[in-house]
Amino acid sequence: MKNKKLYRSTNNKMLSGVCAGFADFIGIDPTIVRVIYALVSFFTGGFPGVIIYIMLAIIIPEDNGMIDTDATNHDEEEK
Repeated sequence: MKNKKLYRSTNNKMLSGVCAGFADFIGIDPTIVRVIYALVSFFTGGFPGVIIYIMLAIIIPEDNGMIDTDATNHDEEEK
């Protein structure tokens, strides 16, 4: 198992890169994480999701563009 670290994505971000960074960390498409986040935020009243997102955006460091955080291209690059 690789020693992976959680970073905010600077290459594949919509707001601050939290969802894209988490998607890369677990190895799935960032759109899936964004949709799940949006649904959970919507059904919990929105406010807790916004607070958590802001906290994560402050806590999780950026990858500074040094890390390929596009989870959709990993298989294509290996071929």
